[in-house]
Amino acid sequence: MIQRSPRLSTCRIASRISVSRMQVWRTLHEEDLHPYHDHRVQHLEPGDPARHTDFCHWITAHPQLLSIIFFTDEASFTWDGINNSRNLHTWSHDNPHETSVSKFQRRFSVNVWCGLLGNKFVFDSNLTGNTYEVFLRNELPGLLEDIPLMTRSHMYFQHDGAPPHYTRHVREYLCEFFPNRWLGRGGPVAWPPRSPDLTPLDYYLWGHMKTLVYETKVDSQAALCHRIFAEAGHIRNHPDNVASACQSLLLCAENWRRAL
Repeated sequence: MIQRSPRLSTCRIASRISVSRMQVWRTLHEEDLHPYHDHRVQHLEPGDPARHTDFCHWITAHPQLLSIIFFTDEASFTWDGINNSRNLHTWSHDNPHETSVSKFQRRFSVNVWCGLLGNKFVFDSNLTGNTYEVFLRNELPGLLEDIPLMTRSHMYFQHDGAPPHYTRHVREYLCEFFPNRWLGRGGPVAWPPRSPDLTPLDYYLWGHMKTLVYETKVDSQAALCHRIFAEAGHIRNHPDNVASACQSLLLCAENWRRAL
C-alpha cells in the first residue's frame, strides 16, 4: 500500500487492513521506512529560473561585492504571532473542555524595515508603501551614520520588486544616489522575483527575529514595538551571526547554479 501511495496515512492503512496503528508503524520500521515531512519551497513562474541564474552568476562572479551590498526588506509583526494549535493539548482522563481565547476583534500589527550590510544591522519601524520614498530620502541617511563614509560611497542598495519599490520617484532617487549600484526590479542589477533564498533577511533575519519576539505574548501595539526593538538590539549585538548569514548567500547561489 505504501509503495502504491507513499503519502497514505498510518491511520488509513490500519483501518483498511484491520490492524492496530502500532502494528503499522512497527511494520514500516522493519522495512526501514521513515516519515519525511515536505520541504516547502518558493513557487516560481516561467522565466524565473533564468532570472535567478543570471543573478547567481553575477554574485558568484563578484564575491567581493557581497560585503558592500546593503540588503533591505520589510516585514509585518502581528499581536498573535505564530501559533501551531496542533501542539496545544491537555492530558486528562476526562475532557476538561479547555478553551483558547482569541481576539479577532482586537488585532494590531507593526510594519518594520531592516537593512543588513556585512555584519551591520540597521532597523526602523512603521514604514508604509506610501512613505517609502520619503523614508529613503529623509530617514535612511541617518540610519547609515554608523557605516563608514568610504563604504557608503561604494555600497550597493538592494530591495525586492514590491510595488512601492518600483515607483518612478523611488527609481529616480536610487539612480541618483546609487548610480549603477542598486539591485531591484528595473535596476542596473535585476533582482530576481520570488527569491527569498537569495536574501539573508528572508532566509535568516525575519524568521530568527520573529522567533525571539513571539516567545512572549503581548497585549498592545506599544508592547509589541518594545519587543521588536529589544530583539533587534539582541541581534545587533551578535554581528558574527549577521555576517555569517550574509556569507551564506554565496553558497545558496552556487547551489542554485549547480542545480541547473
